[in-house]
Amino acid sequence: MVSLFYMSKIVLILARNFKKETKKFIMKKMKINTLRSIFAVAALVVLGSCSVIQDLEYNVVENPLQMHGGDVTLKVDVKFIEKGLNAKVVAEVTPIYFCADGNEIPFQTEIFQGLKAAGNGKVVPKEGLSHSYSSTIPFQKCMSQGEVKVRIVVKKGTEVAEEILTDKIADGTVVTPLLIDLDDHVIIAEDEFKRVNTFTKNAVVNFSKGSNAISGKETRDEDVTELLSFVKSSLEESSRIQVKSANIESFASPEGEVDLNTNLAEDRAKSVKSLFVGKAKRMKFDLAKEDGFYTLNPKGEDWDGFKNEVNKTNHEDKDLILRVLQMTSDLTIREKEIRNMAKTYKFLEKEVLPQLRRAQLVVTYDQVGYSDDELKTLAMSNPDTLNVEEILKAGSLEENLNDKLRVYKESQRIYPNDWRTSNNVGYVLYMMGDVAGATEAFDKAASIADNPIVSNNVGAVTHRNEGKATDRVNELFAASNTTESKYNTGLVQVEDGKYEEAITSMGDTKSFNMALAQVLAGHNDEASETLDANQDSPAMNYYLKAIIGARTNNSEMIFDNLKSAFEKDASLKEKAKVDREFILFFENADFIALF
Repeated sequence: MVSLFYMSKIVLILARNFKKETKKFIMKKMKINTLRSIFAVAALVVLGSCSVIQDLEYNVVENPLQMHGGDVTLKVDVKFIEKGLNAKVVAEVTPIYFCADGNEIPFQTEIFQGLKAAGNGKVVPKEGLSHSYSSTIPFQKCMSQGEVKVRIVVKKGTEVAEEILTDKIADGTVVTPLLIDLDDHVIIAEDEFKRVNTFTKNAVVNFSKGSNAISGKETRDEDVTELLSFVKSSLEESSRIQVKSANIESFASPEGEVDLNTNLAEDRAKSVKSLFVGKAKRMKFDLAKEDGFYTLNPKGEDWDGFKNEVNKTNHEDKDLILRVLQMTSDLTIREKEIRNMAKTYKFLEKEVLPQLRRAQLVVTYDQVGYSDDELKTLAMSNPDTLNVEEILKAGSLEENLNDKLRVYKESQRIYPNDWRTSNNVGYVLYMMGDVAGATEAFDKAASIADNPIVSNNVGAVTHRNEGKATDRVNELFAASNTTESKYNTGLVQVEDGKYEEAITSMGDTKSFNMALAQVLAGHNDEASETLDANQDSPAMNYYLKAIIGARTNNSEMIFDNLKSAFEKDASLKEKAKVDREFILFFENADFIALF
């Protein structure tokens, strides 16, 4: 407040400025009133120099501030004390983040006003006001180091009556979510290579009516000679064919007594077996000499074959014959009805029945593919000789990433229309840190096929290229719905500040990022267990454990783990010095000694 001494001075100064005639008039005619006016002017000066706002009380809910989901939120419980704001003024209150590099970043301005002030601000009554303030702003890099102060501009009408900048009310900013390692998981496409593939090869032996004897002509038929030649070649030392077994199905035509035809079918099967055994002896194929090599399966009268052969013909009584078959299941009646069609039966005897007097020999064999060493050698020396499954398998066998990439690039050259070749080129490039190259390869795979593997991989490189989650990234991971895409979704959720959801998405993964999500969600014990199980990021594992120590006020845990982290990665010293996770220990001698 202005002292009485200064008040008197003001009176004297004003008095001297009056003209002489005015002074006489005042002194003689209006002495008392003039003195009152002078003191009124002095009183206005006094009022103008008094503070129109008293100190506000600030209680910051979270101090230091923290960054989550790319934003920083300041929450403050503000209190105007009794008579804390002049009734005729408006106060514009703006918290400001002062970065260590000099940048000033304002939070939202709140406007308060006295009871008699004009405006739309929050009215502060005479007895004071308590107010909860909250403002969220995007995180900026400089905000990792700094402090929050409050700027108050007090206006009376359009004039600024007072401007105040408070002392620090909060520190900032904890940026632990930025420790996330965008290690999006990508998926390699598996080959369908089978070392051993099983196939069959067959021949048909035909018989005369009522006979089980094999004629010399039948043994010289192409299918029989080809089968025997195939079996013989399988016995060569260089062969990759292993004949495993033989199955003989034999039939009789549906004419005559059923029992006789049943026996005839059995005899025909035995005849074919005897033929094959004899040939095996000459080939020195010992396995084929054993009874266990053969399965005899005589079928008796072949009515199914009869129906199929009739269907192949264009005979005028074709439909009539088929109706007879449909009308009765009694085999004797069937044959009798068909024989009654004399003309038709002659046609059947000539065109249909001979095809049913047969035995079919089916040989089952394994074809053994290249060994792992053979595949690797051929992939490097003569890749064009390999089919797509073989060359993809060869690529999977290589441990050196450069060799693996070479094989997969060859597979892409030879089989460009198989999405797996481009996908696997992208996978290796991604593992080598070439995200741009991987992006090109995954995009090529996506142009050929749309499937969960491709969706995940395109999403992963898009995430890495953008450096943050986007709607497209989320859509791709959702479309994939694989273990890898769920882990990747967890990374996105950490970035978005959805830590509990991230933990669920990452499942049983014992990764640094899982531990980070657990720390940010407040599950410090679980995070410690996850870090103990993770060996992929030793320096950062120790650093995150030190943060757990800070959050649980365990100084020994802080110092021991920071020391180990610095031993693994000395660059972490500069980070720890200013990391607001450790702000309560900045003045601690043991903390300082670590640097």
